[in-house]
Amino acid sequence: MKIIDTVEYVSALRELTEAGREVSMRIAGSSMSPFLIHNRDTITFRKPDRPLRAGDMVFYQRRSGQFVMHRICRIRPEGLYIVGDAQTEIEGPVCPDQVFAVITRVHRKGRWIGPEDFWWRFFAGPWRWLLPLRPLLTRLYRPIYRIRNR
Repeated sequence: MKIIDTVEYVSALRELTEAGREVSMRIAGSSMSPFLIHNRDTITFRKPDRPLRAGDMVFYQRRSGQFVMHRICRIRPEGLYIVGDAQTEIEGPVCPDQVFAVITRVHRKGRWIGPEDFWWRFFAGPWRWLLPLRPLLTRLYRPIYRIRNR
């Protein structure tokens, strides 16, 4: 198996999106749990073709060069405020020009889902509003998740 540098890999995918292609990659990291799980789920993304909205999952590049896929929490005149589904600390403002892709669908728990799916809408809507309660809700969810996935 060949190991590829993450920055090199995502940079190549970014170039494909800039050329109008839709691409997929497996999730790495836990910042988007419980919606997306590290090494289980896959995202499909493309260059944004409409104005970005709160609730959108986006791929962006931090000023440090790091690539991140999180959800837009809110949009203000000074920029985007973005947070992972497992996080409580909001990052921002992020310049809209740092966003190079919007997630169009995900392969979650063995099936493809998109914006019309209940869980997609839940994490894009109510889950954003429950930001202060996320640590408690996640602690309550973990034992249920373990029982269901035995």
